[in-house]
Amino acid sequence: MNGWAVTLLIALVLGVIVSNLMLLKHTAKMKVPKEILDAIQKKKEKAIQEEKQKKKPNDE
Repeated sequence: MNGWAVTLLIALVLGVIVSNLMLLKHTAKMKVPKEILDAIQKKKEKAIQEEKQKKKPNDE
């Protein structure tokens, strides 16, 4: 492989890595809408209730 091809490949890989890190940093600052947070909380509560029902022995 030529020296310029290796240099181009390294630059391309570093560009992808840096752009992904910048995107990750940007999305970490985004705010989640309250409706979505409420829906997540309801699903968690439902999962906890279902888990408790599974652990209870049924007297049927």
